[in-house]
Formats: sequence, C-alpha cells, structure tokens
Amino acid sequence: MPYYKITMAEAYTTLFYADDDEDDRMFFEEVAQQIGESISLFELGDHMLLKLQNPPPSPSLIFLDLNMPIKDGFEVLAEIKASSSLKHVPVIILSTAGNAETVEKCFNLGASLYVRKTMSIADLKKAVEYVLSINWEKQHITMDSFLYKG
Repeated sequence: MPYYKITMAEAYTTLFYADDDEDDRMFFEEVAQQIGESISLFELGDHMLLKLQNPPPSPSLIFLDLNMPIKDGFEVLAEIKASSSLKHVPVIILSTAGNAETVEKCFNLGASLYVRKTMSIADLKKAVEYVLSINWEKQHITMDSFLYKG
C-alpha cells in the first residue's frame, strides 16, 4: 500500500511534501502542525504526481526531496513544470544535496526555491515560515535569490 497521509481537513490542504525518508516527513509534519498549515505527505514522487492530477486537495506550495526511488525529484519537478495546470504552483526543493550543479539544475527546471535540509526542527520551521511569507505571484526568481540562506 503506498504511503499517503493528509493532516487537517483535506479540502484545505495547501502544502504537498514528497520525501522517501520517514523521519523527514515526520519533521515536516510537525512543523506544519506548529504553524497551523494543512499538509499532504507522500513517500514517493509518483504518488504525489497522481494526487496532483486528481484533486482535491490542490496545493498552494509543493516541497520536494530530490533523492527518491523510482522517480527522483528532478523528474517529478520536470513533470510538474510541464503540466499546464501545475506549472504555476511554486516548487520548493528540500534536499541534503547542495552542490552548485544540483542547485543550478533545479533552477533551470523551474523550481522556485532551494532549501538545504538541516537536522533542526527549529531551522526547518524557520525555512517553511520564510517560504510561506513570500508572495509567489510577484516573486521574481533569480539565481541569486534561489538558494535559501536562512
């Protein structure tokens, strides 16, 4: 059975997060609960893509890990940005990888922001709150502003 979990009221889900690491999903869920955001969690990018094609819920923001089995985050990001109904949704990369090539590839594929994972829930909360504070409709994304420096 595929892992898929929704917290709070499904109709009000705003955040989607795909990550194959159970601990990372639990940390993200805890942060979402602390700040009062509804969230849909997915173990695999494929599972998230299926849900994105069959709303509700519909996300206002998508958080995406890169290193996942079956379909990695790069492939999931490319599919989201190729979809006319999804390409407007901001995609925030949340990954342990931080080399320049990986960051640039995500930027070129259309991600909105790149956040390096930390071991601290407090740092993750700060990053998520920062992401939520951005007016994505007016945000001009450049390579200089793409990497979260929190």
